[in-house]
Amino acid sequence: MTADIVTEVFEEHRPVLLGVAYRMLGRVADAEDVVQDAWLRWSGADRADVRDRRAYLVRVTTRLAVDRLRQIKTRNEAYVGPWLPEPYLTEFGDTAPDTAERAVLADSVSLAVLVVLESLSPLERAVFVLREAFGYPYADIAAILDRAEPAVRQLAGRARRHVEERRPRYDVDPAQRRDLTERFLAAAGDGDLDGLIALLAPDVRLVGDSGGKSKAPLRVLESADHVGRFLVGAAGKGVPGMSYRFLELNAGPAVLVLSGGEPDAVLQVDVVDGRVQTVYVMRNPDKLRSLATA
Repeated sequence: MTADIVTEVFEEHRPVLLGVAYRMLGRVADAEDVVQDAWLRWSGADRADVRDRRAYLVRVTTRLAVDRLRQIKTRNEAYVGPWLPEPYLTEFGDTAPDTAERAVLADSVSLAVLVVLESLSPLERAVFVLREAFGYPYADIAAILDRAEPAVRQLAGRARRHVEERRPRYDVDPAQRRDLTERFLAAAGDGDLDGLIALLAPDVRLVGDSGGKSKAPLRVLESADHVGRFLVGAAGKGVPGMSYRFLELNAGPAVLVLSGGEPDAVLQVDVVDGRVQTVYVMRNPDKLRSLATA
């Protein structure tokens, strides 16, 4: 296999490898590091015995992601304030060939689901991602993780029950989410507290992630009144040289707020029964760097 073919094979599978790594880690930079490590393994491997290139690359990437996740979990014990996944520009490419599979992949990369996945063990998360997001048979997952198939089935069952018990309900219609987000922004920007509260569910939650590196609530805010007042107050203070635009992040419409052309915040909402149920505000600058050229 020539060097050009080695590179071509890897680039063909890069989207799915990045998809696996991001769902495992919830961080774009860490996922890219894992994929780069997988490339080094692939480029230096004895490929004569590799019969299924995709399977080989997914196995290497998953094992590297499991190791990285164990390191991250230790690091996160000192994280300041609530933690959210790093915003991820949704680019499924050829990994979602039909509408049904695209819907499954979208659900597996949503902020709500990724937050729940953080509470799984690294092996449970690997099994859940490979099985639920990418549809791998249990026998293949067992080979990827070097575990017995019955053990993998147990991990899958435990992970699925855990996620289903904690997965929040939300509506996935992107047009509805976009419309409600636009009305939400207009009400906050106009200082219309009553109008904003009317868009919020009574038990709405606002989760802000700053990592202690910028201004955002260090605890989850709850109730329409508390969330509404905070948002109107924050909008009233403004952002220097502010502009904003919509992007598709984590398979849903989101607002990228810019200050002087640089990413300052990401805002995304989950909608239930036509009202905002959860507001996510990302202001950790380390997690916004990948959006600088978005």
